Amino acid sequence: MSMESLSRRNTVRTQIKGLSPKSKLAVDITLNDDQHDAYVSSYATLDSIEGEVSITAPSDTRFDDILITFEGSTKTYVEKIASTAPTNGRTQAYHNFLRLTQPINDASFPQPRIAEAGRTYRFPFHFVVPERLLPQSCTHSRENEQVHDVHLQLPPSLGDPMLASDGRSLMDDMAPDMSTISYAIKVRAVQNRERDGKHIILADSAKKLRIIPATEERPPLTVTDSVDEDYIFRKEKDLKKGMFKGKLGRLTMEAAQPKALQLPAPRSESTCSPTTMATVTLRFDPADESAQPPRLGQLWNKLKVATFFGTLPMRNFPTKASVGNYDSQRGLFVETLNLSSRCVESAQWEQHTSSSHPTPIRRDSTFSISSATSIPKPSSAYAGTIFYTAKILVPITLPTNRTFTPTFHSCLISRIYALDFSLSMHTGTSVSAPTMHLKVPLQISSAGNPLARPEISAAEAEAIAGREADDFFNPRSVAPPSPEYTERAEPVQRSSQSMMQVMSSAAPPPGYSFFARPGHGMSMSMTSRVGVSSACG
Repeated sequence: MSMESLSRRNTVRTQIKGLSPKSKLAVDITLNDDQHDAYVSSYATLDSIEGEVSITAPSDTRFDDILITFEGSTKTYVEKIASTAPTNGRTQAYHNFLRLTQPINDASFPQPRIAEAGRTYRFPFHFVVPERLLPQSCTHSRENEQVHDVHLQLPPSLGDPMLASDGRSLMDDMAPDMSTISYAIKVRAVQNRERDGKHIILADSAKKLRIIPATEERPPLTVTDSVDEDYIFRKEKDLKKGMFKGKLGRLTMEAAQPKALQLPAPRSESTCSPTTMATVTLRFDPADESAQPPRLGQLWNKLKVATFFGTLPMRNFPTKASVGNYDSQRGLFVETLNLSSRCVESAQWEQHTSSSHPTPIRRDSTFSISSATSIPKPSSAYAGTIFYTAKILVPITLPTNRTFTPTFHSCLISRIYALDFSLSMHTGTSVSAPTMHLKVPLQISSAGNPLARPEISAAEAEAIAGREADDFFNPRSVAPPSPEYTERAEPVQRSSQSMMQVMSSAAPPPGYSFFARPGHGMSMSMTSRVGVSSACG
């Protein structure tokens, strides 16, 4: 090797060693569809997130790699409450449930990897909001597979006021400071220190994103009303004629879980508040045939917003009973919103007799609300004669001064909703009017981008087309059935006229493509995205 080449190599090595490892790179993250009128950009399931990262060095800086990732993380903490001051403190948890890395071609980097002073290097990125998380995101133990399934669904952004609402106004999403779910595009420039190989972060920048995944309405809950403390679907109450006048009868109040409220897509221009309809059913069993139903008063309905959080993964769906008063690993935050109050005195009572409506078989303690009956079952005081029923329709509309997220369950945080109904009535007594309470679950779903479609590569599309073509040409057996299937068959005598009628009424056979595509030829039912939106355009 010549002295000239050795001198040149030593000169380059000396320059590289002389580069300051503490040089901070200026990083700028821009989005191609940047929503300039919003505090933060919002996306739904299958939406594309495209943009560019610009890196500028104030001086010549050596680097080894640049990482561009789309990440989602959960942060929680629970305050320890104790009787002695030295034991006070908090437990914390952090879960990085999503990390997508943008591949960068080596040709995009300078050779050698030294960022020249004043020069800007640009790296494009493209991410797609996934429909589900990978199984590796939830590896903790659980009591059933349904918990694992919901934990693999993408949770919405939560707990950051900058990410609330549509990004254009700062509103409260009713999440406590102890629970935060955040998404961001992150950029890191890394340098490996020569003497020990330790990673030195030359630049670390992030751009927040608001993610509201598309969610569908799940099947209604089936709750054991004798054990569950979170919901009350049915309540019975004895009514009196007066202070010392004996019983008037027994009133039963029932309500079923209404259809889900569906939030519009994050970037939707809709200004309508989601609306659904709940039904409260009443039954009055009089103490004697002369007793008349009570006069109804006011019906109040409230929305309970419950946020469960913890520093340990949730093995089951959280309930109030699963969170202790002084639990140092789990917490519950509940906020109550008043929805409406209306007079229901005009509700019409309908009289029934036992002959027209025989006593139904009494249900067990498991009360399925998926198919609420039009007439509640008899109360414990029913004498088997006449009874009265009434129905009250209650429209439910979300307030516009709060931000709502879809109902979700993740490893560390859950958000659920419930409707609280309170009904007062007048029985002619001088004491205060009696009141009955119900509490039923309410789901909130979210609409996705109707134009978003899952993207597949050209190789995947070619593989799918090849498989369908192979299935099309696969031979099918048209031989007569084996004797084992025909030896026991009884001959059926049909006249030629009846045979012609059967043939004429039969549906035509399906085409070959019907059998070529997998999944066809079977009866399948799919749950559609169900939710009642308001009627305004």
